[in-house]
Amino acid sequence: MSAVPTSPTSASVAAGLLTIRTEIWGTTVVLTPSGEIVHGCTTLLGPVLDKLPGGTDGLVLDMAEVTFMDTAGLQFLERLEDFRAAADIPLWSVNWSGQPRRILEITGLSAPAAGSGPAGSTSAWLLPDTHHLVVLLGSDQGLAAVAAERAEQVDRLQAEVQQLQQAIESRPVIDQARGILMAVEACTADQAWNALRDASQHTNTKLRAVAEALVAASTGGPPPSEPVRTALRDAVRRQHARDQAS
Repeated sequence: MSAVPTSPTSASVAAGLLTIRTEIWGTTVVLTPSGEIVHGCTTLLGPVLDKLPGGTDGLVLDMAEVTFMDTAGLQFLERLEDFRAAADIPLWSVNWSGQPRRILEITGLSAPAAGSGPAGSTSAWLLPDTHHLVVLLGSDQGLAAVAAERAEQVDRLQAEVQQLQQAIESRPVIDQARGILMAVEACTADQAWNALRDASQHTNTKLRAVAEALVAASTGGPPPSEPVRTALRDAVRRQHARDQAS
């Protein structure tokens, strides 16, 4: 790697979920993709590579800001490898972390160490066989690793959606319970909300269950359990006491 100036010149291109920042350190170019490498992102590389200055004798792919990649990540690396081979220059790949790093580890690759930079010690920069990296990621094992990571992300999103749906469904009954407490205990909306939350925490009962029990009792149903009643009463008293003290 060539000697580098104190400050690089830089430019960036962006599309969708990905931005590629280009920094020029002497005759070495650092490409820093930021965001998610998914379908369609590889097309960003064409304009970036076309604008590399003449005399470029090395490329660095800094993966520090990539948060996710699927099989498009393989296409991204293949495009870079094709350019590297045609230009007959070295290509460094560094700072793999998070989900992209897990894909490398699942496929049995040793991920380059994070925390180094082109202006620092070049001995901290690993020079992996990029062609070998592309071959492994394109193998059944590599594609399975990407698929497993994608499935895990889908599962997380589904869990978040389910939690949001439950929160939306719970809101009406919680609002009703808050209104009941405001009328019966002559407290404010904030006091009623805090009382419901405190009663839920002190009795290890879901907030929605506390609210449902209170609403049911107000419409002729059975009263809440003794622990819930006691917790609600104590919580309302604490709210009043706090407000009076302040």
